[in-house]
Amino acid sequence: MSEEFKLQTETQEPGLDTAMKVIYQWNYDPDIEELRRLYVKATEAQWIGERDIEWDRPIDRERFATTPLGMGLPIEHCSYWKALPADTQWEATKRMAGFRLSNFLHGEQGALMVASQLVNAVPHTDAKFYAATQTMDEARHVEVFAKYIKKLDYVQPISPTLKGVLDSTLATGDWMKKLIGMQIVVEGLALYSFREMRHFTEEPLLKELLTYVARDESRHHAYGVQYIARCVPELKERERIELEDFALECAQALIDRNRPGNTFFHEIMKIWTEVGMDTSALLTCIISEQRQLMEMMGPNTRLGPIHGFVLPTLRRCGLLSERVANRYHEFLKENISAEAVGETIEEFKKRIPDLPEDTLRWVMGEAN
Repeated sequence: MSEEFKLQTETQEPGLDTAMKVIYQWNYDPDIEELRRLYVKATEAQWIGERDIEWDRPIDRERFATTPLGMGLPIEHCSYWKALPADTQWEATKRMAGFRLSNFLHGEQGALMVASQLVNAVPHTDAKFYAATQTMDEARHVEVFAKYIKKLDYVQPISPTLKGVLDSTLATGDWMKKLIGMQIVVEGLALYSFREMRHFTEEPLLKELLTYVARDESRHHAYGVQYIARCVPELKERERIELEDFALECAQALIDRNRPGNTFFHEIMKIWTEVGMDTSALLTCIISEQRQLMEMMGPNTRLGPIHGFVLPTLRRCGLLSERVANRYHEFLKENISAEAVGETIEEFKKRIPDLPEDTLRWVMGEAN
């Protein structure tokens, strides 16, 4: 027995109290056919991170510089960014990628724990089977992201914003809120970000890793959409409103820069300041050049993960009523711009894109 083994480790947190009922299901026959098919796909698509990814390759610094910063707009094309010294651009790109990848890693651990909870909590056998395969997927994602980050830089601490959303999703006793918080909001944000990063980065090892992970995540998202869309018509009005509000709270926590506390936006500002950038000058430049930056993104643009992916998903699931759409409109106007999302609620709803018919093809850049 190893002398280094300890029951308590320095890196673990105190236990989080959670509320969850365990549901036995005595019917073992398929009863939600689309979830059973998804389960079969998942078992057939298993891969081994240690074997299937070529880890011996070093990270290509020049190609890694193409990795997008993940700010919704391509700010690396604004005049302020282009005028920065090459070393500052590299350090900012590396630190931003490290921040994003570290939070992908921490989010995958949260997804690992939520998926394992769903095995216990969901009432249908097909949903339990799929959640079991997702648990395996998430363990593999934690493994490969941790390995890549250590080659690049170091694992940064979890964002308090993300930690709060994960805690709320883990702690709730409502299994449908777990599906909403993880499969639709957190996984939706991650899937959108994986697609963007995979599409633009030219760093071979990162592109390969994200290709494997994104294939898995597209199934996880499909699980949430297909299962929740089945459940919502059976809910009472009060129950549906609770799910809508839980999704809204998770989404706002993740991207609303006007919320008090240490949001993603504030943490990014801190990184930029630490590498020597003038954040006020950068933000002023982005605002003044916003129209040109948006034009560079082309037509049919999805304006970030919430507007571009989470809202279409919620609409598909029947969880985007007029009541809650107004609240999304208000905070997205403040965080993106009224010009981009629409001045009125009618314009806003028209500008929400459709959910891709084939999420995997969309993630792989084969469809808009």
